[in-house]
Amino acid sequence: MRLVFAGTPEPALPSLRALLESDRHEVVAVVTRPDAPAGRGRRVERSPVAALADEHGIEVLTPPRAGDPAFLARLRELAPDLCPVVAYGALLPESALAIPTHGWVNLHFSVLPAWRGAAPVQAAVRHGDDITGATTFRIVKALDAGPVFGVVTERVRERDTAGDLLGRLAESGAKLLLSTVDGIADGTLRPVEQPEEGVSHAPKVTVDDARLDFSTPAAALDRVARAVTPDPGAWAEFRGERLKLGPVTPVEADDPLAPGEVRVERTRVLVGTATGPVVLGDVQAQGKKRMAATDWARGVRVEAGERIS
Repeated sequence: MRLVFAGTPEPALPSLRALLESDRHEVVAVVTRPDAPAGRGRRVERSPVAALADEHGIEVLTPPRAGDPAFLARLRELAPDLCPVVAYGALLPESALAIPTHGWVNLHFSVLPAWRGAAPVQAAVRHGDDITGATTFRIVKALDAGPVFGVVTERVRERDTAGDLLGRLAESGAKLLLSTVDGIADGTLRPVEQPEEGVSHAPKVTVDDARLDFSTPAAALDRVARAVTPDPGAWAEFRGERLKLGPVTPVEADDPLAPGEVRVERTRVLVGTATGPVVLGDVQAQGKKRMAATDWARGVRVEAGERIS
């Protein structure tokens, strides 16, 4: 089949590679978000999907909106049979959905109807899910509500960050997407409507959502920190300045600590929560490089009773 692939970030690359390597389908173009500032230098860069398409000499479409008339006209000229989508990052209007013969098929990183929305992997980690997965479904007007072609599942490991889990789902999901495209091409795969029960939503995670509240229990704090790693990254304040934090680890301690109270030991830095303490991993103070929490604590000379807020 003739395919136009839509995607933007790194997790979309395994799926694009799988489709490019298939001898059954031809990726005639990719659709991705426009070039944008990235990194500490804020240099304008191509999206990971655009960069991979460039390497393969594939046409790259970067419409400011998916309903842009020039984009829709070019999409009609390309005459795709199907448009696979992985983390494109923009809503598709009905004018675009109607163009490919077999519609648009999205790879979503949850077991639908659970965790519809922009941040399903972060939601699964934050809420302590034991099992999550990836789903392929036909895109309809309602958000992530279209009929399902296929599902793969993945166990959420005890110390998974959102980045760890998404990396595994991107790989297993790529195989699912390819098999879905094959099944649609063969005419052997029919989508099944999603159940009305079990719907949950996972909106985009903001920087404010990533602030750690040490007045909450250690287990909840641990899940939040892992859910926002690596993006947007956990943080709190120390001495009135923002302190970026890597994942934390709940531990038992003989001497209690007040919520947010910092205790520096020889090999670890403890911070109190509403239950037991957590051990800090890497930290990054403003204007500094990321470092081990013990190195940071000795450098700033944490005093007895000081707190992270």
